Amino acid sequence: MASDQNELKLYSNWRSSCSFRVRIALNLKGLKYEYKAVNLVKGEQFSPEFTKLNPIGYVPVLVHGDMVLADSFAIIMYLEDKYPHHHPLLPKDIHKKAINYQKSIGEKLGPDAQLAWAKHHVEKGCIALESLLKDHAGRFATGDEIFLVWFPASSLSLPADLFLAPQIHAAFTRFNVDKTQFPILSRLYETYDEIPAFQDAMPEKQPDAPLTSTS
Repeated sequence: MASDQNELKLYSNWRSSCSFRVRIALNLKGLKYEYKAVNLVKGEQFSPEFTKLNPIGYVPVLVHGDMVLADSFAIIMYLEDKYPHHHPLLPKDIHKKAINYQKSIGEKLGPDAQLAWAKHHVEKGCIALESLLKDHAGRFATGDEIFLVWFPASSLSLPADLFLAPQIHAAFTRFNVDKTQFPILSRLYETYDEIPAFQDAMPEKQPDAPLTSTS
């Protein structure tokens, strides 16, 4: 393990899905990092200390030496380039890799809009994902390997494992979607729960999670 990994600091919130996916990436790559909790309820994301890192006031933020990154997708891409041999998260095919760089709708919304969008669309989203995954899912969302984003034949960029796991977790635990209606998503949820990298990234296992939290 490279010595500069000891410099990794992740400013995170236990319930943030964007932080969740970065934690999964760090864990899959076997990278040690210092967890810096940001209490969003108390408004710590707007503190002078935090806004020096990210003036917009969003989590996550990754600090690696002099490098400061404040976008979950950018952070994951940085980790992929910095540590390419630590569990690669992108396919080798150049066209599929390019599609992976596209962002999903959730990335284009602010936190309040994301929550409102999620509450209104989460079950419809599960219905759509269940249908789309039925011909592609293996052990994981797109087969037997873990990737960032799904690239079906239509070239429509959809969330795969690193982006899908936080969404499924929120749907089943936070929004109480009936798992029995979505057997594929339910199976993926159980599969992710068996993998240490995903287990350790779970919101309820973070040091800033409330003791009574299950989601």
